[in-house]
Amino acid sequence: MVGRLIETDACVAEGAAWLAKAEPRFARALEQTGDLPLRRRPDGFAQLLSAIVSQQVSVASARAIWAKLEAAGAVTPDAVLRFDQDGLRDLGLSRQKARYACALAQAGIDYEALRQAPNDEVIKTLTGVTGIGVWTAEIYAMFSLGRADVFAPGDLALQESARMLFDLPERPKEKPLRQMAEAWSPWRSVAARALWAYYHVAKDREGIA
Repeated sequence: MVGRLIETDACVAEGAAWLAKAEPRFARALEQTGDLPLRRRPDGFAQLLSAIVSQQVSVASARAIWAKLEAAGAVTPDAVLRFDQDGLRDLGLSRQKARYACALAQAGIDYEALRQAPNDEVIKTLTGVTGIGVWTAEIYAMFSLGRADVFAPGDLALQESARMLFDLPERPKEKPLRQMAEAWSPWRSVAARALWAYYHVAKDREGIA
């Protein structure tokens, strides 16, 4: 079962209202953050390839490499396989990322079918590809597929934001934060948006970039 989708700003607002009613700390956070962003993205091969490109590099570097890939037309499975790993390295990918890109191209994922797949099946399918971890798969489900009830507890900003908002003695690890987020179902994706937004508000207040 796919469950509720987040497709418009009104969907996000509905989830935010539910969270504010269910958890007073979210109500306080939302007073400070204001309206939460929709953040919907396209789905498909190119979106996941872009995620691979962006791993462990600056935003500027990722954009520069992606521009080279687009200019060369190397943003489809067939094109990536034609370029092969050496050709992809010539376009700026590291040896490891070139291998990941080829693995994604060879995976034969049915992206249209993923739109109808349950969240756990989406995560399992994507993490079955070398180079795609749970965080990337959860972010894809959240923003490319618009799933309303997905969380990414491995995200450091979410962990730190939860620590600040809930006055925790230390930053929660992935497993306890995943358990904590169960209380925010069926709007965990909106809870994530709220925590990211609160993270930036809190850090700005502290004067930390």
